[in-house]
Amino acid sequence: EERRKDLIKILKNMGEKGKVSIRNIRREANEELKKKLKDKTITEDENKTFEKNIQKLTDANIDNIDKILSDKEKEILQI
Repeated sequence: EERRKDLIKILKNMGEKGKVSIRNIRREANEELKKKLKDKTITEDENKTFEKNIQKLTDANIDNIDKILSDKEKEILQI
């Protein structure tokens, strides 16, 4: 049981690293949008649309990681 709890800690740590990576990608994408807006390559409306899409993708991927972590945690504790 102690080993299972250690595995869950490792699993949660890996999940958090994945979430941080996703957030970093979101930040980089938003910075790129700001550059394009400043250079007048895109309009304000396009910028807002792209930001919403990026946020939706970020939320979906973080939810996916949470679901996978939850399922794996149940599987580890069940054995």
